[in-house]
Amino acid sequence: MAPTPKSAVPATAVAKEGPRLKREDWLQAAFNAVVDGGVDKLKILTLAETLGVTRGSFYWHFADHAELLQATLQGWKDQEIQRLLRIQAQQTQDPLADLHMLLDEALAHSGDELENMRFELAVRGLGRRDAPVAALLAEVDQARTQLFVNQFKRLFQDAQKATDLAALFYLTIVGCFQALSRPGSPARSKDYFKSIISTFLIQAQLPNPATH
Repeated sequence: MAPTPKSAVPATAVAKEGPRLKREDWLQAAFNAVVDGGVDKLKILTLAETLGVTRGSFYWHFADHAELLQATLQGWKDQEIQRLLRIQAQQTQDPLADLHMLLDEALAHSGDELENMRFELAVRGLGRRDAPVAALLAEVDQARTQLFVNQFKRLFQDAQKATDLAALFYLTIVGCFQALSRPGSPARSKDYFKSIISTFLIQAQLPNPATH
């Protein structure tokens, strides 16, 4: 069934339910729906039932399902960009410590922020068949990778090495997302992944004092 346009929603329904829920309420419900069941579970009627309202409330804030999806994805992208800016603002005079802090932040999605990781994995699944979503993901990936390059460059003073290590670092983090999102993933898996990333992509790349 095609979405009901705003103009077709009964005025009484809008007047009664519109002010009761904010746009942010629908966006949070949409985020939760994607976390729980993937993008295909993002349905207007289901969200309305979850929120305890009729669809009239939805059309007070959004034109259709496509606008809701776009706003939900844009909100996630904005949040991720703000996260990167916050990490940049926390930079210290110790590039090695900053790189380890970056690793902690990168793996936070698989700890206290598990919902964010599940949301991102669902969006990446959609990006495989939706060009605009793929483009949005590419922007986030580029911003993250550039931050990783900058941090590795501070440590090694070698642009090519920094670029190569940043690529490996990011691919490894994304792989960790996949592994840690599986049901029954061991509780200590995150610490294990953090340890091997630190050992082989950071510590093992440092100059050996004995060679100098």
